[in-house]
Amino acid sequence: MRRVAVVGFAQRQALDFPGSPTCVELLVPIFAECFAQTGWTKDDIGFWCSGSSDYLAGRSFSFVSAVDAIGALPPVVESHVEMDAAWAMYEAWVKIQTGEVDTALVYGFGKSSAATLRRILALQLDPYTMTPLWPDTVSLAALQARAGLEAGRWSQADLAAVVATNLTRAVTNPHAVRAASMTPEEVASLPAYADPLRALECAPVTDGAAALVLAAEDRALESCAQPAYITGFAHAIDAHHLGTRDLLRAPSVQIAAKAAGVTPETVEVAEVHAPFAHQELLVRSELGFTDSTTINPSGGALGGNPMFAGGLIRMGEAASRIWSGQADTVVGHATSGPLLQHNLVCLMTSEPTGGRS
Repeated sequence: MRRVAVVGFAQRQALDFPGSPTCVELLVPIFAECFAQTGWTKDDIGFWCSGSSDYLAGRSFSFVSAVDAIGALPPVVESHVEMDAAWAMYEAWVKIQTGEVDTALVYGFGKSSAATLRRILALQLDPYTMTPLWPDTVSLAALQARAGLEAGRWSQADLAAVVATNLTRAVTNPHAVRAASMTPEEVASLPAYADPLRALECAPVTDGAAALVLAAEDRALESCAQPAYITGFAHAIDAHHLGTRDLLRAPSVQIAAKAAGVTPETVEVAEVHAPFAHQELLVRSELGFTDSTTINPSGGALGGNPMFAGGLIRMGEAASRIWSGQADTVVGHATSGPLLQHNLVCLMTSEPTGGRS
């Protein structure tokens, strides 16, 4: 296996963008920031891969217009996934493993304010029995949260504590769109939004984009003083139909973590992609993390969750803890699909040792 590292990362989030900028206008400054971090130019990138959704953009092949942010000439090797850009990162990692390229730039973008996100995401459901009912994502998450409460898996106080911790940490994150120094009691006093969930227990509808740079080991050291080496990378998926799986479990998280070689007790920091407060508790349980692991020092998805970039942001935020010297072993987690259906886990370390996929 080739040793690959994360060497650059940039993001931009907002509840909405005045003037409704195009995806190209969102991406150009983010690419420029990545180039400034690495000292590279477009010519140094061997592969480009994006994550977005035509359904969210409202037009076919919307990602093609985003390629204009790269530039028409000279031609580039480019690919796309119709899902969160964390999976574009996985594709780029595989591309580097083949030896065809040594570097890659991954990006994701979504303008949720241009549509009714809760309804659009119903298109992820089973097209025969579920989508015709148009159950929205928040209502489905509320059903999952209620099931957990009734089963004793978590309490309302547990959910309030997750929110208070994340939003308080988000205060120090300049990219967060929702941040506040709150106590669990203050969160618990808020009215229900989609019973039993309060509004703050649901990720905000966020516009945004993110980009991340990958490099094989020999190129990584020329662009980053302390690369975040990917020593394990895997994803797994649970059943599509909600009636065929236990909604209080996410086995694919555990499967992906095991395949990536995650040893819970050695992980210092984890960025968990949990769009709802109770889902952080569920993912944390599946990963088996102890209290010694810091979860979501950035504020997580509850502080900002741009569709199709939120998972990639978790990867970049985790990698940044290695760049800053705050941690030596970190995990980035991303989810896609209804109620934690599809999960990806990336293990990163400060040393290029080991390696599983």
